Amino acid sequence: MARMRKKNMKVFVKPISKKKQPSVDPVTGDKIPKSFVFSRGKLPASLKQLQMDLRKLMLPYTALNLKEKRRNNIKDFLNVAGPMGVTHFLIVSKTETAPYLRVARTPQGPTLTFKIHEYSLALDVAKSQLRPRSPPDLFKNSPLIVLSGFGTGEQHLKLTTIMFQNIFPAIDINTVKLSACQRIVLLNYNKETKLIDFRHYSIRLQPVGVSRRLRKFVQKHQVPNLSNLQDVSDFITRTGYGSESEADDEAAIVNLASDLGRVNKASTKSAVKLQEIGPRMTLQLIKVEEGLSSGGVIFSEYGNADDRKKKENQEETEAE
Repeated sequence: MARMRKKNMKVFVKPISKKKQPSVDPVTGDKIPKSFVFSRGKLPASLKQLQMDLRKLMLPYTALNLKEKRRNNIKDFLNVAGPMGVTHFLIVSKTETAPYLRVARTPQGPTLTFKIHEYSLALDVAKSQLRPRSPPDLFKNSPLIVLSGFGTGEQHLKLTTIMFQNIFPAIDINTVKLSACQRIVLLNYNKETKLIDFRHYSIRLQPVGVSRRLRKFVQKHQVPNLSNLQDVSDFITRTGYGSESEADDEAAIVNLASDLGRVNKASTKSAVKLQEIGPRMTLQLIKVEEGLSSGGVIFSEYGNADDRKKKENQEETEAE
């Protein structure tokens, strides 16, 4: 008896549609800045991790898994940046003397070169804390940016202010949602030492006068352990475990315009608290160039031309 031929069954696979990031802010109408964070030259393991921490800091408008090869040069990244709408480069490099961070505007500059005097990785910052904080939606939105001490009137500090203000999307205080304000980047300039303290914090709100124990119960809906209590009311009226309830006078007290989460309600007082999440850096601006790592030198920390040529050839050329 002849066998029946089986018909070839075609399997339909539904394509996975990736949500494209918007290139224009629907509220402000401005172009959303995007960035590439990459390295030039060989980096030690700690600086490679710092590079990854910077990529995470720049989320969501950056390439977190950007692939690099040793033969790639800045022109290669620039050719890709145009079609993808990338507006800024953050370039990490290291010489024999110190690591450097270059922040450049594409495609024509300017470029700011910072010497990294000190840095701490996000992992080191988390290890130093008793309760590290990293909620799942922490990097869903871009951080806020706060600049302090840059209003001295000097041209290179004005360029630094403009560069960092434009590296993150602008916000409209009338339409911004409180739930989108999860992180903040703080840059503080010390005019005496000429150093910039770079810090990255998470923002959290706590209702005033509510203990941490009660907040955890409302937020997580976990059944508390009442075996050591005589009555349910003891759970609410009993004071916390020493430092369980943090002092409200240590933070700014604000009145919320809208609800935020399960605990913070509109028209109620909440304490704004910052918790560092890293990375942490101490930077010094040493050079400002007109172009993308090229062109005329607008500012140099090295002084006269002779000293500038010596130190730039010794340190900055090695960074290439």
